[in-house]
Amino acid sequence: MRATGATGVLAEVQADRDVHAARAGVADLRTRRPVPWDSYYRIGSDTKTYTATVALQLVGEGRLRLTDTVERWLPGLVTGKGNDGRRVTVMNLLRQTSGLADYIAVQLGDGRDLTPEKYRENRFRPSTPREQVAVAMTRPPEWVPDAADPAGETHWGYSNTNYVLAGLIIEKVTGHPWEQEVHDRIVEPLGLRHTITPGTSAYVPQPSATAYMRFPGRKELTDVSIAPGGGADGAIITTARDHGTFLRALMGGRLLKPAQLAQMKQTVKADDFVQAPGVRYGLGLAWRPAGGCGGVWFHGGSSFGVISESGVSPDGRRAAAVAVSTYRPGGDGQEAQDRASLRLVDGAVCAGTA
Repeated sequence: MRATGATGVLAEVQADRDVHAARAGVADLRTRRPVPWDSYYRIGSDTKTYTATVALQLVGEGRLRLTDTVERWLPGLVTGKGNDGRRVTVMNLLRQTSGLADYIAVQLGDGRDLTPEKYRENRFRPSTPREQVAVAMTRPPEWVPDAADPAGETHWGYSNTNYVLAGLIIEKVTGHPWEQEVHDRIVEPLGLRHTITPGTSAYVPQPSATAYMRFPGRKELTDVSIAPGGGADGAIITTARDHGTFLRALMGGRLLKPAQLAQMKQTVKADDFVQAPGVRYGLGLAWRPAGGCGGVWFHGGSSFGVISESGVSPDGRRAAAVAVSTYRPGGDGQEAQDRASLRLVDGAVCAGTA
C-alpha cells in the first residue's frame, strides 16, 4: 500500500486470542514522525454500519419497522422533483435502494469546486441534516421504489442522503440525537473509549496522522486534517482497535438479535460499490467473496484525506481495520491503493480460517 503512494498506513487484525498491527510510511511529511499505533482517524461511511445497527435495534424493540415509510416519520421532508417519501421505506434507506440523489454528489456538481481553495473556505462550515436533504431534493430521484412493494426494491444506488434520513428517523423514534443512541447502544456497552462523534467540531483528536489529499488537476498534496464533522452518514472518529472490536461484536451477535442480524445480511447486487467482483449490499453492511474463507463482511469509507477499509469474518472471530491517510480522487495511484487495501483486509480476515 505504501508503494502505491500513500503517505501513511496503519492496519490491525484482531482474532480470539491475539492482535497484530502494522504500519508504514509517516504520519506527517514535514516531521517524518511514524504513524501512531493508537491513531485516531475518520472512518467516513463505515459510520453507516453503526447507524444501521441502531436502526435495527429499534426494529428488534418493536419501535420501528423496516416497512415504515419516510413520510410516516418525517412528513413533508422527501418531496418535490418527483421525490416521494411515501414510496421510500426504512429498508430502502438502509439498503441503498431508495433512488434518492446523493446530496454530496449534488454539492460537488461537475467537480470544479473540488479544490484546495474551496476546501479551506468551507472547512469550518458544517451543514445540518435537513439542509443536506434539501440539497438532495433539488434533483429528481434515479428511480422511485415499486409502489406495490417499496421495501422489496432491489435496484441499488449509493446515496449518503439515505443515511442522513436514517439518522433523522432514529432521532424522531427515540427523541435523542443519533449520536446519543450510538453512544448508549454501541460505544458504552462495548467499552469503545476511543470512538467519538465530533458534532460540529472540525478536528480529530491526537494522536493522529496528517490527512493528505491530492485534488484533481493538482500535483501537490494538501493537508486536509481539518474538516466538517459530518452526520449519521459518515461522522464517526475512532481507532483501528475500537472499530475492529465493534465489527466482531456485531457479527458475533452481541449487538443485534438473531432476526435483525439476519435482516442486515439480506443483500442485493451492488456491482459499483467497490473495486471487487460479486459485491452485495445489505443493511449498512456489504459482502464480497474472498479466497480462503468464502467471503468477508465490510463497508469502507472515505473522507477528506483518509480512507477507511475494514472487514470481518461471518462468525465475528476475525476482523481487520486499515487507515490510509492519503486520498487522491480520480488520480494516479488511488485505484492501486484501494486494491491493495482490499487485499490486505481479505488476507488478514481469511488467514487461519480454513
